[in-house]
Amino acid sequence: MRRSLSRKSDLRDDPATGGAGLHSAASEPYNPLSPTDVGRILDAAMRLLAESGACFEAGTEADALLRQAGCDVSDDGIVRIPIAVTRQALESAARAVKLWNRSGSAALDIDCAHTWFIPGMTCIKVFDPVTGEPRESTREDLAMIARVADALPYIDGVCVACKNVARSDAAGEVDEFLCLAENTEKPLFYLCENAASLAKAIEMATVIRGNAEALRAKPYFLQIVTPLPLSYAASHIEQIVLAARAGVPVSTGTVAIGGASSPITLAGCLAHCLATDFAGMVLAQAVQPGAFCIGSSDVNFMEPATGAIGSFAQASLGELAIAQIRRHLGLPSLTSIAGSSVARRFNQDAVWEISSSLMQAFFSRPATCHYLGSLDQGLTYSLQALLLSNDLAMLLRKLWQGIAVDDEQLALDIAREVGPRGNFLGQIHTARHCRSQVWNSRYFGPNIPLSNSDRADEELFERIDADLKRIVDEHRVPPLSDALGANLRAICA
Repeated sequence: MRRSLSRKSDLRDDPATGGAGLHSAASEPYNPLSPTDVGRILDAAMRLLAESGACFEAGTEADALLRQAGCDVSDDGIVRIPIAVTRQALESAARAVKLWNRSGSAALDIDCAHTWFIPGMTCIKVFDPVTGEPRESTREDLAMIARVADALPYIDGVCVACKNVARSDAAGEVDEFLCLAENTEKPLFYLCENAASLAKAIEMATVIRGNAEALRAKPYFLQIVTPLPLSYAASHIEQIVLAARAGVPVSTGTVAIGGASSPITLAGCLAHCLATDFAGMVLAQAVQPGAFCIGSSDVNFMEPATGAIGSFAQASLGELAIAQIRRHLGLPSLTSIAGSSVARRFNQDAVWEISSSLMQAFFSRPATCHYLGSLDQGLTYSLQALLLSNDLAMLLRKLWQGIAVDDEQLALDIAREVGPRGNFLGQIHTARHCRSQVWNSRYFGPNIPLSNSDRADEELFERIDADLKRIVDEHRVPPLSDALGANLRAICA
């Protein structure tokens, strides 16, 4: 395997980083809100739940669980949650969890101190690797994305990046979990619409771990639950209940669209998103106090001129704000717009938006960025966009190292020795430190074709596409054992 694909380049093996994903040691995140405004938005979210309520589809186990927790549950499914009940759930919820890889040998710390990069999620089209044209996605496409993600050193887990559109029913969803398990060793972020699919995923993860207690001790996947704003359907309710009882970590949140499914204003959309988050967290704590079930709604806005999801400035500021509010509560932000684009293709527009949104993550410090590679307003998946995101994730981790300030770094002795007319090129100090904080980019920096170099005059897309072809040709994922593979396929069948 080429050195460029070696896992030795992973930050987990670099002691200078303080550990892969760690962003909290060297610099502070950006907080756009005053402490007073954080309090007002939180108060508005809790009052919205207490006065207007959230919808939990009637006739499910949630009716009794929420009543027992102290909520007012009406026959038509409207649940009013007292502020004291919401506060108790926020205090009870676990703040952190370890998410383990397939073998149980390494874990991601899902908390307020780390950021992890994930390809996703649930696109219904891909760009055909031969023609470059968008088409409906298949199981083979999901397998290829998982294998490529497995090879990329700065991609930390794998999500259902695209759907097998031909089998988008419950059986297809279960097979998507199997497909991920077969094609990557990394931890999984799973999403399904049917509670029965989650039950089968838990069964497969239990077989992979050996038993239910081993799965609880070392969770293999995080379940992503996607209600509508302030509205939990029966499937969402059942997923939260199933996961909480099995010890599977949960991210529950909506994709709010300001001006359509939530208020158009930033503060109003934030309150609406947080209320949706808190409602799901109340249910999870009613099932299992101390469960890791974290609200993760995305703050999005409608473009007034087109009605499409967009409004980059609003969405960016909203993400900064909701990340700050969650930090105030001690909760990780399991969401970020980073790495995605509304552009219909991987073009100049997409490169700008992916680069801008990922650089914003330097300031917002989300726990996960799990839309990497998603284009065309979440409809179409691009492996080229994923490779660019991997490169930019490396840049972010270099920036998160911060600036060391000590005698060795200040280098006053060297500066005195060299004097005002000398240069530092021949100094051992220069050789020792010249690469310590360099972004060893795969596509930029020394890999940009300059006029004074002999590199081929390739555009960015060509450089990335050539790298992608090498990864597809060369990277192999260690297979499941014959017995384990047979057991998982039997569950799926």
